[in-house]
Amino acid sequence: MKFRVLVSLFVSALFFVNANAQEMTNDDIAERIQPVGRVHVAGAAPAVAAGPRTGKQIYDGACVACHTSGVLGAPKLQVAAEWQPRLDEKGFDQIWKNAIDGINAMPAMGACSDCTDEDIKTAINYMIEGI
Repeated sequence: MKFRVLVSLFVSALFFVNANAQEMTNDDIAERIQPVGRVHVAGAAPAVAAGPRTGKQIYDGACVACHTSGVLGAPKLQVAAEWQPRLDEKGFDQIWKNAIDGINAMPAMGACSDCTDEDIKTAINYMIEGI
């Protein structure tokens, strides 16, 4: 008896959900799943959409940890002796591809979660500036 009641309730719930879903438009669904609030941390700057950034901004945000000190062989910022052999051997495009895909200990995109391929190119250009 309990099983029949549970099955009946389950079937009724499926019918109700299906009937309501068919009546909702995409706008209704978007409104329904919209966040009900936002988190604000006192003293924190509001988040801004990622847009065009300079090579320095990208470097300071994602590359500085490894490319300042040369962690695990990472070529240091604007040090020709470390960048030039790589540029001569592989060329800029291969260095750029390696930065996008990851190489050795460097993760893909240099762990820059909001970088585009063009951002990575901009960061590399900044790191080899003056070479």
